[in-house]
Parts: sequence; C-alpha cells; structure tokens
Amino acid sequence: MSTATMLGNDPGWIILVKGLFIFVFCVLCTLMAVWGERRIVARMQMRLGPNRVGKFGLLQALADGVKLALKEDLIPAAADKIVFIVAPIISATTCFMAFAVIPMTGKVHLFGHVTAMQLTDLPVSVLYILAIASIGVYGIVLAGWSSGSTYPLLGGLRSSAQVISYEVAMGLSLVAVFIYSGSMSTSEIVAAQHKWWFAVVLFPSFVIYVISMVGETNRAPFDLAEAEGELVGGFHTEYSSLKFALFFLAEYVNIIAVSSLATTLFLGGYHALPGLTFTENWLGGWFTFFWFLGKVVMFFFGFVWLRGTLPRLRYDQFMKFGWKILIPGSLFWILVLATLRVMSQRAASRTLVVGFSIGVVLLVVAISSLYDRSKEKAEKAGAILPSLPAPSFPIPEIPGQGFINGRSEING
Repeated sequence: MSTATMLGNDPGWIILVKGLFIFVFCVLCTLMAVWGERRIVARMQMRLGPNRVGKFGLLQALADGVKLALKEDLIPAAADKIVFIVAPIISATTCFMAFAVIPMTGKVHLFGHVTAMQLTDLPVSVLYILAIASIGVYGIVLAGWSSGSTYPLLGGLRSSAQVISYEVAMGLSLVAVFIYSGSMSTSEIVAAQHKWWFAVVLFPSFVIYVISMVGETNRAPFDLAEAEGELVGGFHTEYSSLKFALFFLAEYVNIIAVSSLATTLFLGGYHALPGLTFTENWLGGWFTFFWFLGKVVMFFFGFVWLRGTLPRLRYDQFMKFGWKILIPGSLFWILVLATLRVMSQRAASRTLVVGFSIGVVLLVVAISSLYDRSKEKAEKAGAILPSLPAPSFPIPEIPGQGFINGRSEING
C-alpha cells in the first residue's frame, strides 16, 4: 500500500489527532529551540546562558512568552490597523501549514490504525511547501508597510528582495532532487533514498539549499530584514506583546520547517543511518520519529553555529552572492546533472561519462581561476590611489601635517 493510499484511508478523528500532534511538536520545538540557542551561544561566548527559571533554565522560553503576553499591546497612530494586526497572523499560520506534507515517521500504529505521521501526501508536495513559504513572506512585507514607519518599511523591502533572490536559488536546488527521484511527492522522495542519501549523490544541490534556507528564514548572517544596527529592529520594530510573539514563533517554526524539508529531501527523511536500519522497527515503527528529530536538531545546531560565529553581510554582498553565485551555480549544476541522467538512461559508455565529468571539473577550475585573477586585478587597481591635485582654495593646516609647495605631505 502506497503512503498516499494509506493516508487517504485515515478517518477524520485520526487526522485531527495528527494535526494536534504536529502543532504541539512545533510549539515544543520552538520553546526548546529558544532555550537551546541561548545556551549554545552562551557556551560559545564563555557564558552560562539561561539557568534560573526551571531546571537548567528549561522554562526560560515559557517565561519569555508569559512576559510578552502581559506587555502592553501598542498600535502606532500612523499604522494601517487591519493590516498591522493581520500581518503577524499570516506569518504564524503559514509556517505550520508546511508540515502537512512532511513525513515524520514510517508506518506506525495509532490507536489501532496503520498510518504514518503525515497529514497528507500530494503529487506536488514540495511545490506546495514552496508556495506556502512564499505566502508567509507577505506577513513580513505587510508588517513593514503597515507600521507607518521608515525603518520597518525598509526591513519589509529588504525581505521581499531577499525572498526573490534566495527562493529562486532554493527552488533551483530542488530541481536536481526532482530529476533524480522522478517525483515531487515528499514520501516518494524519501523512498528514493533507500540506498544513497541525496546529500551525497546531489551534494552541490544540498549545499545550495542549506545556504538558501538560511537566507529564507532571515537568520544570521543573512538577517538583513532585522538588522538592528541599521534598522533598529527591522520589520517588527513597532510590534509588541502577542503580535511580536507571533513573529518570534514564526521565525523558529520556519527554522524547524526548512530543516525538516532538508531532512526529507537530502538526508533520507525518517530513515536510520546506514547500518542501523534495524532500529526502524523499534517501538512499533515510532523510533523512526527520533531519527527524523535528530536530523532536524543537527540542522538547527547549524543555524545557531552560524549566528554565533559569522558577522552580518553587507546588503550588496548579500544580493551579489544570491544572484551572481547561487543562481548561476544552480543552473550550471542542473545542466550537468540532466546530461549525466540522459547518459545513464541511454546506457552511455563509462569512458564518455568519465570524460564528461572530467571536462566539467576542468571547466569549473578554469572559471574559478579566472575569477580569482580578476579579483586580484581589481584589488590592485583599488590599492593604487591617484595623486590628487593641489586644492585651489585655502585649507586649514592639520596638526602634524602641512603643505609643501602646494602639495600635501601625504601625497608627496
């Protein structure tokens, strides 16, 4: 029985139970993620982190939620009140919807019914997730626009440009997965990785997706929509109380969502590590959920590691990296992969395949060397400053520096 058929036979109350389980899972993951991030970053910075509220500070995130709920809810006088209220609701609801097609377990028994911890499976499940992610960005853009303030508006504009560039790269990185698996269904993509994970077979796509998902979630070093140093707080500057808490919730649920998608598409989903497949039958199949959770936690640790170690990029560097490196790299990799796929389907000789692969590697090396040379020339040209002519108007003398024959001592 296929996963789609099995899920289609679920009664309504089983679907409600699974929906409640997914919601509780996302909320608990958010609470633990906030605590975990603060503890990990504290250790990186030789601090203790939260350790007062609850054992090891485990209830700190819950205390923060209560504090936000009890704060005064303010709406600026210049704000568009309806859009101002709707924007955080859009961000918070769409991030949960992505989990509807994420397979968290294999076949399990739930109250006497054979099912899988997945609400539904669609022939275009991955496209559904990308569409939901695109809608979620409207919450950020509308929040910045409706606040009636300059800095939130700039944060919203940055977020829209960010999504256009990095979501294109993300979508292109998934094309290789579709080509190799022959499907856009999340359950079928997981099943196609029973021998080799796509993170190994499609390593360039995996790297591009991981970089793009960091930009998609507005996380450091790509958190240009929230850049506190230049935009106060970004798109949510004017928000307080529960509305700000919804944005806070949406950010962390989005991190869990993109990590879950990366696990599904590139790390074999809920399947165990090679050599440990016998554990998938433990606990009646429920042990596969812990394999899935462990892979998601690994991705989350990567998010925290990046935040604790890398500085924020400049906006021009950020956009240049998306449009001039990630997107062209994705297109080039798709062409290479499609060519190799056609060769394998037409039973091309091994010599031809190896020769093509070597040619691709040499081409990449040549392009990278040319890029390095052009970069060195640009740096050398920038290092040589032109000698400025002597000014035709009087300039006050700087202490320790004077003018000799109408020319500055610095310029000779």
